[in-house]
Amino acid sequence: MPPDRMSPLSTHLAHWARSTPELPALTFLDYASNPDGVARSLTWAQLDERVSTVAARLQRTVRRGERVALMTPSGLDYVAGFLGALRAGAVAVPLFPPDLPGHEERLAGALADCEPACVVTTSAASAGVRAFLAALDLAPDVVDIDLVRGPEACEPVDVDLDEVAYLQYTSGSTREPSGVMISHRNVVANSHQGFALYGVEPGRSTLISWLPLYHDMGLVLTACGGIVYGVPAVFTDPVAFLVRPVRWLELLSRYPGGITAAPNFAFDYCASRITPGERADLRLENADLIINAAEPVSADTLDRFAATFAPHGLRPDVLSGAYGLAEATVLVTCWSYEEPYRVRTLDVGGDRRMVACGYADNPEGARLAIVDPSSGVRCADGQVGEIWVTGPNVALGYWKRPDADAFGASLDGRPWLRTGDLGVLVDGELYVTGRIKDLIVVDGRNHYPQDVEATVESADPVVGRHRVAAFPVPVADGEGLVVVAEVSRHATAWVTSSVASAIRSAVSSRHGVSVHDVVLVVPNDVPRTSSGKIARFATRERYLDGSLVVAR
Repeated sequence: MPPDRMSPLSTHLAHWARSTPELPALTFLDYASNPDGVARSLTWAQLDERVSTVAARLQRTVRRGERVALMTPSGLDYVAGFLGALRAGAVAVPLFPPDLPGHEERLAGALADCEPACVVTTSAASAGVRAFLAALDLAPDVVDIDLVRGPEACEPVDVDLDEVAYLQYTSGSTREPSGVMISHRNVVANSHQGFALYGVEPGRSTLISWLPLYHDMGLVLTACGGIVYGVPAVFTDPVAFLVRPVRWLELLSRYPGGITAAPNFAFDYCASRITPGERADLRLENADLIINAAEPVSADTLDRFAATFAPHGLRPDVLSGAYGLAEATVLVTCWSYEEPYRVRTLDVGGDRRMVACGYADNPEGARLAIVDPSSGVRCADGQVGEIWVTGPNVALGYWKRPDADAFGASLDGRPWLRTGDLGVLVDGELYVTGRIKDLIVVDGRNHYPQDVEATVESADPVVGRHRVAAFPVPVADGEGLVVVAEVSRHATAWVTSSVASAIRSAVSSRHGVSVHDVVLVVPNDVPRTSSGKIARFATRERYLDGSLVVAR
């Protein structure tokens, strides 16, 4: 008999292990050991057994409600560690090994904040993890998950759906990372919401991902959503995609009913980096839904991706814009899987071609509203305001921060989440315009940084793609616009003054605003979040303290 639809993940996993024990649950494509990819799979029965064995090991040293930090490379062990922590009654903390370049400080901050009783890693990564913990003067139990043998039964835990299941640390694009408390109810509810919007069909659909498992979208898509409905997940790691982006589309060609999601940059990356020869064997008619989310969705990017891969079976109705955030588990809304993605030209501080990211109401209980952030009153149709969200997917709050003002806003007599994002509803459709904290106000006019950054990228070929940060700084008469741009790795010679002049001219012509300062920096010097977004706040801090590495 199927479990109650709001049962915790462990109960759903046990159900599929009993009812479909031999069907594949997870498949990891390992491209590190073989460039053609080695498929490593677990059936539902094998996954359930593995999770119980890991849970039993964790219960030896971790008490209920204590934190288990996952510092494991992407793979089957990561998912087993995450689900094992939940089955053991612990609070999972999806993180990453300390060898992720440029994110040591964020990792250290998250570990200090969550105070793990245990860290799960692998024997290959263990030495680096132990050294990193020792340098922080932390001494949790360290479990090399690949050395944990079974089967071994864990002590059953009667999970309260409103207990914290895991801490999702935000990527920190505008502030220091915070641990979002995701309950067992939140993650199961969001899985139901997503599957209703995605049009998932058990027995046909396959979830496909290359996203990092420490990121909310990668975690829920790979390790959570499929477990609720018994849908298999096929995944690889971000490095495999970045080294050879066609691998993502090859998976969509190989596995029928593919449902996948990625940030906007990935669509540009595929359109520009996948060669005609690599595209030749793609069969994208097998894909059911390809979602653009996690950063501002560009109409030009989706148009370019659609045109590039249409000859290889890609249908326009497969592409979709979506909106979500960690504070709402991950997904809030997604464009209909039955219609081609919609683009409108809207006047939101200047005419902009914008992609619809779904409707205000989700059939599974999530709702959003556009609200004037200063008055708390709903905005009229077509008026830009702050996106507020309510529903069973809204998280419990921030770890150790009970006074955080994002949660508990009041509207229509119920609590809402203030997202800090700006958007507009047109005919009930959501268009996301930016973030309040990122908004650049010069001479009384609002400018969205992503628009300015796109203009800068196209101003001169010396500027690297998706390597620009635009932000405001205090000046004598208000705020001034600063642009920090990386020099492309392919640039061999340039005149800094000429590039800066081209950038100033393009921004002035397109946006009607003068640039206070232009800084060209060496490749990879613009800080990024762990999910790959430009970290504007961190870039601004480095600009103000003079620590940017100027390109010469």
